[in-house]
Amino acid sequence: MTLRELQDEQAPWVTYNFPGRDPYYPLLGAMEELGELAHAHLKGLQGIRHTPAAILAMKTDAIGDIVIYLADYCTANGIDFQNAVTMTWQQVKQRDWQQHKQTGVPAPAGAADVMHYPDCPRTPCTCATLERR
Repeated sequence: MTLRELQDEQAPWVTYNFPGRDPYYPLLGAMEELGELAHAHLKGLQGIRHTPAAILAMKTDAIGDIVIYLADYCTANGIDFQNAVTMTWQQVKQRDWQQHKQTGVPAPAGAADVMHYPDCPRTPCTCATLERR
């Protein structure tokens, strides 16, 4: 199943089950599930309360729920989830944090001391100082 297919299948289900709901509700659900993922991870690290198999099941369920809530959030807010992930991954995978510790990307030829992040609203961008060569 693609993320787009998830949104397409989920939208009528959400409309039926939660009519008139505010578009921020799925964000709260995603945050709750992220807390459940953190809880499962912590208990796994501590080695208490649950078996390793139960911890894995809890983590798997939380991750699935997070994705489902994020798909719902995207639908409720007019965002194509598939496109958002694809576009963002295209940017993220270009970063090389081993070679460019400050910004993840090489400085443009003739760049000054400050690197402009593509999504920075400030002009000039002051997000990060480039590493000295």
